[in-house]
Amino acid sequence: MLSAIQRSMSATLDRVTTYKDIGVLLMKYLPKISDARKNLTAHFDLPDDIEPSEDAEKFTDDLEDLGPTFVKVGQLLSTRVDLLPPTWTAALQRLQDDVGSIEFEAVREQIESSLGAKITNLFSEFDEEPLASASIGQVHRAILRDKQTEVVVKVQRPGIREKMVEELDAIQRAADFLQDHSEFGEKYDIQPMVAQFRRAIMGELDYLAEGQNLRRLATNLRESPNLIVPLPHDSFTSREVLTMDYIQGAKVTDLSGVVLTEVNGKALAEELFQSYLKQIMIDGFFHADPHPGNLLLTPDHQLALIDLGMVGTVSDDLKDDIIQLLGAISEGKSAEAARVATRMGREKDYFEAEEFASDIKQLVDKHNGSSVKEMQVGNLVMQITETCGKHGLRIPEPVFMIGKMLLNLDMVGAALAPDFNPDESIRHHIADLAERRMRDHLTIGSVVHYLTDIKELFAETPTRLNQVLENLAENKVSVDVNAFDETKLLKGFHRVANRITVGLILAALIVGASMLMQVESNFTLFGYPGLAMIFFLIAAVGGLSLVGSILFSSEKD
Repeated sequence: MLSAIQRSMSATLDRVTTYKDIGVLLMKYLPKISDARKNLTAHFDLPDDIEPSEDAEKFTDDLEDLGPTFVKVGQLLSTRVDLLPPTWTAALQRLQDDVGSIEFEAVREQIESSLGAKITNLFSEFDEEPLASASIGQVHRAILRDKQTEVVVKVQRPGIREKMVEELDAIQRAADFLQDHSEFGEKYDIQPMVAQFRRAIMGELDYLAEGQNLRRLATNLRESPNLIVPLPHDSFTSREVLTMDYIQGAKVTDLSGVVLTEVNGKALAEELFQSYLKQIMIDGFFHADPHPGNLLLTPDHQLALIDLGMVGTVSDDLKDDIIQLLGAISEGKSAEAARVATRMGREKDYFEAEEFASDIKQLVDKHNGSSVKEMQVGNLVMQITETCGKHGLRIPEPVFMIGKMLLNLDMVGAALAPDFNPDESIRHHIADLAERRMRDHLTIGSVVHYLTDIKELFAETPTRLNQVLENLAENKVSVDVNAFDETKLLKGFHRVANRITVGLILAALIVGASMLMQVESNFTLFGYPGLAMIFFLIAAVGGLSLVGSILFSSEKD
């Protein structure tokens, strides 16, 4: 009983401490962020290598001191260039997950309690020294009981889930308060953003979901023979423990010049870039965190994609918009890029369409004039999302992740092949991807849906036309005109009325001819009752004349 009371009091104290930490952060940095955004000039006027501000560096340090939940939130905030100034997102990008390792005894207990068996019964060998250690878990190398299969075991830190859930709850309540009681929260839609952060972090805490992500990505990468993914071992995996294939390799950014001379870096970068474009535009499921530490070059010159705790999904409508946006960027079509960005976003009350289009034009034109070494598609997408936020256009959440993903790919591509041109790669593949997207969209279900819509259109057309004619006959049609030439307007009405009258007469001739077809007559024409055929011929000639008159007058107008 006493122990339960102590645990409850400890949890309450932790919750109060978290609220205090959040309150201090908000009071200390929210005014500075607002001031920085007010004083922010257009991003395209800033240097390419943005130096973090002193306040941003302190903010980053404070997040690191507060622990893993706030580090994760900071990492996600680094993608939100619509919310934070570039000098702040630049500082947040240095946030790392690397922390001290936990004792092996705690690792053993976590594995055995989660998998329900002794560690010696699960693995023939288990390296007590971790390969890597992060805020959520750490990775150990091991060998299965068959004494042949090498694996890595990712073990979640004991108690980290409960701690992060409590802190995320506190952050969500703070977001609710900001949304309801501050101009900043209302302007930047803090609640949906924090909800998205929560989903991303909770996804990283579920190793079963990460195992499914690995298997799904491996299936989607079948067309890329030089890209591999470690597959999970389901019998040795739970929500807190993930066992997967061991892949030997070195980080892309750690490769020496000698190694790179033995690798066709440009072909590898091209295949990697093409794969990620396919993940976004065709699969709708992508590895959202391909930073150099998560891409390994294997001894047989393949690229291994690891750590799928953070993934993104793209809806069908957004796929089409992204295809058009990247196509417009690669072709230097600034007006088209602005139009697509406007369509995919949600306009707020203070949206400035003309200024937004002007800023997008300058961004795309500047990118189009860059040299191959300076081209960074990811950086441009991030700048476009920043410009959207600046002018009051809310962009869908996956676009921020795509921008950060492309930014990481730019770095990896430059490391593999300094002369790799992302624009050329997009131009080379965008048409094929658009064609595949169209083929995938034209399924039997979608064709049936289109045919059903067409059927309904034809079925409803007579009823709707009859309603229009009834409204005209009963003088129920009104026209709102701000400025017009009255004579031309009346002539137009007369022309419309005459055509409707002729159409009704022709329709009556056709109906009458159809009825006369049933009446036997000695007078025949082409083997049919003569009077009926005369009506049909008059209707046919009149119909062709009416169509010709309409086409001629339309061309003249």
